[in-house]
Amino acid sequence: MSKSKRLMELMMTVNRMRKFTVKELANQFDVSPRTILRDLQELSELGVPLYSEVGPHGGYQVLKERILPPIAFTEEEAVAMFFASHSLRHYPSLPFETESSSALNKFYYYMPGDVRDRIDQMKNRVDFFAPTRQKESQHLSLLLEAAIFQQVIRMQYDSRDGESCRLIQPVGIYASNGFWYCPAYCFLREDFRLFRCDRMDAVEIAEDASPLDHRHIHLGNWESFSKRQRKDVLFYVELTKIGVQRCEAELWPAHAPRVHLHPDGSGWMEQEVPESEISYFAHFFLSLGKEATVIKPQALIDEMKQILREVLAKYE
Repeated sequence: MSKSKRLMELMMTVNRMRKFTVKELANQFDVSPRTILRDLQELSELGVPLYSEVGPHGGYQVLKERILPPIAFTEEEAVAMFFASHSLRHYPSLPFETESSSALNKFYYYMPGDVRDRIDQMKNRVDFFAPTRQKESQHLSLLLEAAIFQQVIRMQYDSRDGESCRLIQPVGIYASNGFWYCPAYCFLREDFRLFRCDRMDAVEIAEDASPLDHRHIHLGNWESFSKRQRKDVLFYVELTKIGVQRCEAELWPAHAPRVHLHPDGSGWMEQEVPESEISYFAHFFLSLGKEATVIKPQALIDEMKQILREVLAKYE
């Protein structure tokens, strides 16, 4: 095996093993321990973060910030990866903000000049906007780590009912319409709840709390494990062409019934949605004005009338 090939395989091996001895590697690659020591020195000079421990149980260890082996990208793949990372810049908070910025710079500066010129031109012709929100979500990395490693979080949560201290076990995090959300098991409610990440304060790992085994629960199925009996109501709303466009642009996925289209671009929404969302839809459809006409349910119509009465009273 050539030295360059051995170094490449050695880099992949130490990234996979994390902790190892020189003797283990020498046996695996069928070379002398002295050769392995020289190879490890070269990997260290290339940026692989190796840490050595002395003693009978010592050896080498790869630090958390591992260096991945080189990966060959085609020009189109590299451009696609660049813009995938570039598209996240409109979010004021990310669980890997520093790392994505670093990766973006590496992709850009190590590309050939003509590819960089192409990217510079594309920057002004393609973008992925996200609504700007005033308050940042400061604990995304911690929440994500807790979801991956099944840890319990202690947090101060600022809800509509005021601040409260909660113990939660996160399922994961996701972004929608400019906000970050964290579905989690709430030990106070003894059930799953959805939390807004920007409303979380003083977040920390609760070392004294015992986590539940939720490895089978993820973002795609967490609602099915809730104990709450969901009561649905049938919505039917007629939409103008502009109403259709605004519903498709502004309703975030957790709230969005499917829009059906007429040939002229107008349409309607007809679907069962949780009764608990009536207040949300009342405010939303009022914001559409004459572009939406709610036919049913009556509870939604009544809620909209009540909001209008309160608004009129405010200005009389």
